[in-house]
Amino acid sequence: MQDIRQKFTAILEKVEKSVFDAFLLQYINMPVIDEDKLLILISIMDRLDLPYNELENFTLSTMLIQIALDTHEHITNDVESERGRQLTVLAGDYFSGLYYKLLADSEDIMMIKSLSNGIKEVNEHKISVYHHESEGIEKLMASIKIIESALLAKLSEYFKVDFWNEFIENLFFFKRLLHEKRRFVQEEGTVLFEALKKIIYPINETKLNDLTKDQQRQLLKIVDHYLELSKVVIEKGILQLPYLNNFLEKRINNLLNQHQPFAKTFVEEG
Repeated sequence: MQDIRQKFTAILEKVEKSVFDAFLLQYINMPVIDEDKLLILISIMDRLDLPYNELENFTLSTMLIQIALDTHEHITNDVESERGRQLTVLAGDYFSGLYYKLLADSEDIMMIKSLSNGIKEVNEHKISVYHHESEGIEKLMASIKIIESALLAKLSEYFKVDFWNEFIENLFFFKRLLHEKRRFVQEEGTVLFEALKKIIYPINETKLNDLTKDQQRQLLKIVDHYLELSKVVIEKGILQLPYLNNFLEKRINNLLNQHQPFAKTFVEEG
């Protein structure tokens, strides 16, 4: 019987072989594989007594659609040339096609329906966030949670282990906030902080980087507040979830340790 690390390594290798297309990589950024989501998927299904080929198929197909969604998101964030945008769209569609083929081969119609509902939720909330349609900070943060966790939540609901969902939502919300905060501090583009600025300073057309230090600090404090709230839920989950393996727990603790509350870095410099 393979342990979690062996399953993780084997399935990660299959995911990489599926998405690292030599031609596409000449024109688009390296597809992002969220290894923490992969490990969560494996950890959830490892306790379900599924045959290994089913565990592998469900995990691989879910990761492919997650990568497709993430790849399409990079069109807005990072791709500059028209050719690059077109190829990034095609790459996302290509990964989606691989996902549908895998699930079609499994003939699991209900699984396809569950993940399709997750895809629909993710896309609806991405539109809300990118077009600054969120009515208040709470709704914005709720949308980010759904964007980051809907696929995994639908899968856990499908397998009737949705006691994982609060933990999953907060873990990947926490991880996304860390990522957005890091980009903000480094003066890179950040969808979350742009949306926050629109809510907090609705009539201020100033670019993020040109906000006053006090205004920047205020945005950071809001994000730090939500990081702290999620951290409490995650730490509680580590103690209470019955099937949390040591490999996963170690990765989660490493992620939690990356958070430094109420950052003072760039706002006290320059």
